[in-house]
This record gives sequence, structure tokens and C-alpha cells, in this order.
Amino acid sequence: MSWQSALACWIVRRRLRPETAKPVIDVARARAYAARRVWTPKLPAGWHLTERNDANDFPLRGEWLTADAEPRQTTILYFHGGGYYFCSPRSHRSVVFALATQANARTFSLDYRLAPEHRFPCALDDAVSAYRRLLADGVPAQSIAIAGDSAGGGLALATLLALRDGSYPLPACAVLFSPWTDLASTGGSLVTNDGRDPMFHGAALARAAKVYLGDADPTNPYASPLYGRFDDLPPLLIQVGDTEVLLDDATRVAEKARAAGVIVDFEIWPNVPHGFQLFAPFMPEANRAVARAADFIRGATANATAQRLPEISIV
Repeated sequence: MSWQSALACWIVRRRLRPETAKPVIDVARARAYAARRVWTPKLPAGWHLTERNDANDFPLRGEWLTADAEPRQTTILYFHGGGYYFCSPRSHRSVVFALATQANARTFSLDYRLAPEHRFPCALDDAVSAYRRLLADGVPAQSIAIAGDSAGGGLALATLLALRDGSYPLPACAVLFSPWTDLASTGGSLVTNDGRDPMFHGAALARAAKVYLGDADPTNPYASPLYGRFDDLPPLLIQVGDTEVLLDDATRVAEKARAAGVIVDFEIWPNVPHGFQLFAPFMPEANRAVARAADFIRGATANATAQRLPEISIV
């Protein structure tokens, strides 16, 4: 355990965990807290950040990170975490910048609509629309990787289910950082890791789910992808911390996906806070995790592109 990870765990345990013990979620307070503490990393040399806010049939609202050099062959569609009710592309630039530069991929960080103003399935509708916009703009599906953390990780997996069920061409892979996949809150780690998790009390997840779901069924696979079918999904990389209350959300997805024949790279990292990848470049563990994710994306998109190339006849 690095001293940087120890410090991060101490900070979130002191500043964030007490908030998750409160019986009612104060959405405005959470958003104000996140806005005050947003740290914008230095823009990588040769890369540019631009906003996009379409009003088309398949809108894209969020931030593009692109480079001036040769055209990037890979596109990452990123979904930020925040319980579906706070945070934004801006709050997650550290992980997006690191993932884009290490994967050598242009990246779009989606600014999906937030609850409670826009409850389920608004976030999913926005995610699917963003992917369809990329396809409509001529981006090959096999060159796309979907990624997200926490609620964004669950949203990434739910998006795969919706795309498959809608018969859309699937992306090359998905990267899930500590995904929140069970909004019915049935994971055993919500209890066994309660007290070990430096960021959350286990009971906080059910309260957050209610903000997003309203009266919707928490076992709907498009809200809680754990309850969906995993057959025919592209390769998945899942990273989670061993002390997280969401450990079982990740573990059960990995087990179920493997049983369905999906290629799964599942990593449990010791002694790191939830969403530790956001601490890049400060935390060594975050840097290593993002580097592994970037390698996974490069390999998956290269394999998918090679498999879908037309056959060449040699005379």
C-alpha cells in the first residue's frame, strides 16, 4: 500500500464517509461539494479539450479530448460516476486524461442527465444515444471502447445490454471501474465490508438507488445490469478494491459473465479507495490500474478490428 493510497483513504474516510451515514441524501450539497473540489489536471501536450452539445436525434453532450497528431483509431466513450445524481465530465478529467493518453485514443466523456430531475432510464437513454451518435458519425463499432466508474461503470454495462438487445453493433470492449451493478443492494459485501470501505457505509447505496430509480424496479437489468443476460457481450475489464462495499457488485458480474462465455479480466486491488483510478497521476496504484486498462483497450480494439477486416484474396 503506497503512502498516497493511505492518504487518499484517510481523506475520504474523514470527509466523505460521514456524509454517507446520513439518512437522507442532500443532492444539492453533494453537487456543491463536488464542484468546489474539482481539480482539473494539466491538459496533456498536443491534446485539446472541446465541449459538444448537440440537439440532434442522437445527441452528444460532454467533452471531447483529442490530439493534433495522427488520427486516433480508437474512441473511448466514458461515463462518470457519482451515484447518478452528481459529478460531471469535469470532475472526472483526471482518469479520462490518463486513460486517453495511455490508450492513445480520443475520448468522449458523456454529460448524461442526472437524477432526481431525470430519473431512470434517462442516463441510459443518453448513453445509448451517444453511442448511436458515434456510429452515425462514421465511427466503426470495433474501434470503440466503453468505460466508466462506479455508477458510470454500471451504466457502461447496462449500455452494452441495451445495445445488444437493440441489435446494434457492439463496441470492442468495456472497462468497468468499481461498477455499481446491483441497485437492489443484495451484495454481501455491503455488510462484510461496511466499516472497511473508507468511502461508503453500505446502507448508503440503497438510498442513492432510490434517488435514481424513484419507483422503478431495482432489478430491472437496464438499471441493475447484474440481473441481465450476459451472452454475446464483448470482453470486459473489471477493477475493484478489496475493501469496497461494492466488491460483490463486481465479483458477481465477473462470475456471471464468465459463465455466459464472455472474456473477463477481473482485478481485485488491495487497500485502495472506491474509484481509486481517479487519483491518477497522484497515486501509484491508480497509474498502474489505468495503464492496465489502456493496454486492455488497445488489445481489444486491435483484435476486434482485425477480426472484422474483409478477407483478402491472393491470386
